[in-house]
Amino acid sequence: MDSEVYKARLQALKSELQQASASSADSQKPVQLDQQSVGRLSRMDAMQGQQMAQATERRRAQQLLQIEAALRRIAEDDYGYCIDCGEAINEKRLAIEPTTLRCIECLQLLEKS
Repeated sequence: MDSEVYKARLQALKSELQQASASSADSQKPVQLDQQSVGRLSRMDAMQGQQMAQATERRRAQQLLQIEAALRRIAEDDYGYCIDCGEAINEKRLAIEPTTLRCIECLQLLEKS
């Protein structure tokens, strides 16, 4: 397994998420609550949009944490190994989800319990 390929992919994902966060800063602004200037339904729609944007930002932050953890594992030569059983994670699985922590067998056991 070539960890440099995964490192480059993870860094690209990190950069992409950071750019998306920066570009969505406008949707994080507080909603105008003055009923004189904005109707009630428009205000409710704006509040819903803001909540959705905040949820998206929380998901991005979580993904960034997972990427940072994967990059740390690469630096420590622990990347690509299951945190539960210690076996190598299938490269096809890593190609699909480079931040994964578990092999498919351990993940299935975890989901069953």
